[in-house]
Amino acid sequence: MEELRCYAASGQLGYGVPKENFYRGIEKKPHFIGADMGSTDVGPFYLGSGNMGPGTLSAKRDIELLLLASRKLGVPLIIGSAGTAGGEPHLQKTLKLVHEVAAIHGLHFQLAVIHAEIEKDLVKKALRAGKIAPCGMVPDLTEEDVDQSVRIVAQMGVEPILAAVDRGAEVIVAGRACDTSIFAAIPLMRGYDHGLVMHMAKIIECASICAEPGGRDPMMGYLYEDAFILESQHPGRKCTAVSVAAHSLYEQANPYRFFEPGGMLDLTNAQFKEIDDRRTKICGAKWVPAEKYTVKLEGAAWLGVRCISMGGVADPIMLSQIEEVTNQMADFIKDLLSEEIPPETYHINFRIYGKNGVTGPLRSQDEFDPREAFIMVDVVAKNAETARAICGVTRQNLLHFAYPGRLATSGNLAFPFTPPEILVGDTYRFNIYHLMEVDDPLALFPMEVYSI
Repeated sequence: MEELRCYAASGQLGYGVPKENFYRGIEKKPHFIGADMGSTDVGPFYLGSGNMGPGTLSAKRDIELLLLASRKLGVPLIIGSAGTAGGEPHLQKTLKLVHEVAAIHGLHFQLAVIHAEIEKDLVKKALRAGKIAPCGMVPDLTEEDVDQSVRIVAQMGVEPILAAVDRGAEVIVAGRACDTSIFAAIPLMRGYDHGLVMHMAKIIECASICAEPGGRDPMMGYLYEDAFILESQHPGRKCTAVSVAAHSLYEQANPYRFFEPGGMLDLTNAQFKEIDDRRTKICGAKWVPAEKYTVKLEGAAWLGVRCISMGGVADPIMLSQIEEVTNQMADFIKDLLSEEIPPETYHINFRIYGKNGVTGPLRSQDEFDPREAFIMVDVVAKNAETARAICGVTRQNLLHFAYPGRLATSGNLAFPFTPPEILVGDTYRFNIYHLMEVDDPLALFPMEVYSI
């Protein structure tokens, strides 16, 4: 089979595609351009709030770069997980930017829009039919979980994007989508080996992260009948056998098995061979179809309103007993405000960066002897006024808290700026992370194709 050049422009569209290296790949005339725009890595806020992760200016800049290049070459552009979380508000915000860029440059093309947000009643019906199971170590789904969700999306496989290409779409903007589906649709449509296609797609969706050193620069996958070759478009990044093989550990519980909506990618016999100092050739992956087709559901529930305060500590006496101090402070605040604000209606958390803010209980406290630390007071309550009040009372009392051995009484914390309380706003949690059986891979993902 002829060489198929599959171009992954970005694994995080909207956060800056390096122009020079992007154009380097465009000069090689890829057969299509793809970009992933979303993930659950950024947390549940974006799914719940309907906001995009990247700013409008940076997102528009990246979309403009890719859209102009695809139209100049006359090749398809596929954007998946639009607007970060891939729900309806995210999809519409991304489409607005696509329309604005098209209007500015006088572009005309066939646009496919694939929706991924689904109704709660549909999820409940599947739940009652026993067609929903946990995805990983999460509790069984309940109807209460479904009702509490602000928004639910389904993560589409390759089939909806295949359908869009088949309907003549030149630009595809999809809601929540599997990363692989963005880069696998066109190769599968052209008859390339399913295992090779899915393996290549799994790697290039992260652009040059699999290179040495890893980076954000675009990645080209050269697909053949029995293998594919990877090449970063940054001349200083090398796709070595080790760096590419190591990508099998990325976000996976098992480096030999990757599960997708329609089956499993088996890498047991995958081989990685360097063909020069910058490129590696890969073969051997096998595709094992699933007995039942499943899609992942993601839902976010509202938790409350968050307010934080941050300050530095340099007193070794306080640092030596910082856990005891913060635990006592939490108890003190609950007693202090118990009549006005019931303790069960809010949550206070202390993150101590420089000691255990990142690793938490994963490491023994005996391993640390910090000279200074940064304390974040994190309060989540039922409304903004309550969260700010609790955070302010906690911050001020911690500032003058009398711990054993204290020598200086002027204050325990150094604040980098004022006001010391920052109202973050609404906060959410993932409450749906489950697999749902479907009879038709297209049924959950309605599509429109129209001319711009």
